[in-house]
Amino acid sequence: MSAIGAGTPVTPHDRPQPRRILHVDMNAFFVACEQLRRPELVGKAVVVGGSAKRGVVAAASYEARQFGVRSAMASAHASRLCPHAIFLDGDHEYYGEISARVFDVFRQFTPLVEGLSLDEAFLDVTGAQRIFGDARTIARAVREAVHSQIGLACSVGIATSKFIAKLATEFAKPRAARQRIDPGPGVFEVVPGGEIEFLHPLDVGMLWGVGPVTLEKLHGIGLNTVGDIANCQMRILELAVGEGHARHLFDLSNAIDDREVQPEREAKSIGSEETFGDDVVDRRELRKHLLRMSDNVARRCRDAGIAAFTVTLKIRYGDFSNITRSHTVETPVDTSQSVIAVIDELLGDVDVQAGIRLAGVSLRNFGAPEPQLTLFDEPKQRSEEEWRVASHAIDRIREKFGDDAIGTGVIDVAGGTPWGPRRDEQHER
Repeated sequence: MSAIGAGTPVTPHDRPQPRRILHVDMNAFFVACEQLRRPELVGKAVVVGGSAKRGVVAAASYEARQFGVRSAMASAHASRLCPHAIFLDGDHEYYGEISARVFDVFRQFTPLVEGLSLDEAFLDVTGAQRIFGDARTIARAVREAVHSQIGLACSVGIATSKFIAKLATEFAKPRAARQRIDPGPGVFEVVPGGEIEFLHPLDVGMLWGVGPVTLEKLHGIGLNTVGDIANCQMRILELAVGEGHARHLFDLSNAIDDREVQPEREAKSIGSEETFGDDVVDRRELRKHLLRMSDNVARRCRDAGIAAFTVTLKIRYGDFSNITRSHTVETPVDTSQSVIAVIDELLGDVDVQAGIRLAGVSLRNFGAPEPQLTLFDEPKQRSEEEWRVASHAIDRIREKFGDDAIGTGVIDVAGGTPWGPRRDEQHER
């Protein structure tokens, strides 16, 4: 790539284009997926995230939001705010399938797609403008394509950086007020050169990395808007929130964000968790759930061709207090048997009788699965490889006959067989 040096005539075509990044956010994605397969739910107050008795709201339709229902709210509280709401358990496998189709639509416009979650992504369309038109035209085309090909609605923010594009999306989304639902503009653009004018009037709470604690500290020294942070002396900001955090907030408040859109990011963790209808107080019952979660995360590792060095157990008690326990192993794991063996160790000092509301298993620190071993390797290593072979055989059975063809059984001692024909009730032995 040639550079333009001093004295070289510069034509408008030669000038580097400012980056144009889209942040696309699906509108009430989990609810919209449910309405896609159950059209009778359209226009109704729908909540995804468990029953009205237990659970946490994962998504709410705009009709439910009119009554104050929000994500991360306890389902019981949401039920009190909106008694007529329809509560649905989440179907993440289905949502994942729809998400994959949505991302395929994104890639019709640019290969530079960075997923943040199932329902949002960054798209770098700087180069795509030569084919599809300017960024605003592309944003409208993306919205139309997602609607026509999938049947879902999305909102799009446009800017020269990822940070500002994500903020811009907030101004593109629908808004639910008690009296009405404002559909929003659908697309909101911060034009190149207009970043500071857009940023500085915003509340400091809209900056990445400003949670309740940091927000209280910033308000405590009189910093209420993004512009206040941009104009604050660095030393004062450092005393309030710490040196590293102060630099982060100062850069963002001055629209400094040079991060590139990173397509096909590797997963940082793979997890599975469940909120129980009633607090679990029996260790065997809890282990049954944990074994199912271990099976889930191990299978997803094998599907991705990776194995994990770190296994984490998450527990939430009935009073909403949380504990986590992690262990890093020498040989990466990708089988249900090896994951539950680690979970059994982590479960040792957990007080089950206190009543467990939620439990979860997650894997991280990924590497390649260990190669096949020989007869001369240690028995423990050979056992792990045998379980890997068995697990792949189980994967093939499920692919051919469905997930219900074979399931997990409950064992009392780690190292026994966790597999067996699926039954309506699991039997312990």
